[in-house]
Amino acid sequence: MPAALDHIDSWIFDLDNTLYPPSAKLFDLIDERMGAFIMRLLGVDAVEARRVQKQYFHDHGTTMAGLMRHHGVDPEDFLIDVHDIALDRLRVDARLRAGLERLPGRKLIFTNADADYAARVLDARGIADLFDGICDIRITRYTPKPDAAAYDMMVAHLGVDPAKSLFVEDMARNLTPAKALGMTTVWLDNGSESGHRDHLPDHVDFHATDIADWLDTLPSPWGIS
Repeated sequence: MPAALDHIDSWIFDLDNTLYPPSAKLFDLIDERMGAFIMRLLGVDAVEARRVQKQYFHDHGTTMAGLMRHHGVDPEDFLIDVHDIALDRLRVDARLRAGLERLPGRKLIFTNADADYAARVLDARGIADLFDGICDIRITRYTPKPDAAAYDMMVAHLGVDPAKSLFVEDMARNLTPAKALGMTTVWLDNGSESGHRDHLPDHVDFHATDIADWLDTLPSPWGIS
């Protein structure tokens, strides 16, 4: 084991493409709505809208952050619009639920999405009741991961001790600020778009490809192996 776990009392999870698999293609629906939002906002075609969308995502952490900075977009208008999607692509995952239930301490969410959407996703996955708190993009004053300021606000809001916290993320770059704070890190390398971007192996304590598999294979008392 690269890192012991007996000191962990706070288990912090990203949401999208972490607590459900990218194969669900839920983010495809959000991508579509982002593209349509940008087309209306800038009066551009779909190709240019996608270029802007992805450029802002890479440069600013989220598309929304780029739209706020360069075009003065109201973040609430954006959040409400792009997350207005059906969640029927998600399924209850009994094995994921069992793995989360075995973890001692608090289970928490740290997401660049908003808490309303996060709650809907957790409910669709059948795990909403297992989580003790959510730090969303509103709590971080619309400052997204991987900005270090977002992590400071998350720590304060959730009341966690970084040295006793573990953070699971599908985006490797989002682990770097967590590791700098002293958190144990898990990179969920599951094929998410740009998941490998800015991957720094020294900032990854655990490498996994499936969250339920990883939970199952942890040593006792956290796993079933």
